[in-house]
Amino acid sequence: MADDRLSRVFSALADPTRRDIVARLAAGDATVSELAEPYDVTVQAVSKHIRVLEEAGLISRSRDAQRRPCRLEGEVFDLMTKWIERYRREAEDRFRQLDAVLEQMEEQPVTGIPAKEAAS
Repeated sequence: MADDRLSRVFSALADPTRRDIVARLAAGDATVSELAEPYDVTVQAVSKHIRVLEEAGLISRSRDAQRRPCRLEGEVFDLMTKWIERYRREAEDRFRQLDAVLEQMEEQPVTGIPAKEAAS
């Protein structure tokens, strides 16, 4: 189930406009109209992007009198961070193992060089 949610999150963030919307919401809540201002598209187009982000759980909308501000949902970022961190740790472990092997190779004397090549 978490993988499905993670897939929706990464899929939603695959679009540069949606990543920009997320970055702008990191600075604070905003309405769809406010989020649509810098883009050369309709408010309806931005609203579709917001719907995708909302379905992925990245943002939520609330009511504030006549305003419906969008806000980031932090728990989804925790899910992404945990997933990325898991694979980062595995990669670091592999690099540490490789470093250890290379260090052992440096400490061992080079053997098996024919006498002719060694004299050159």
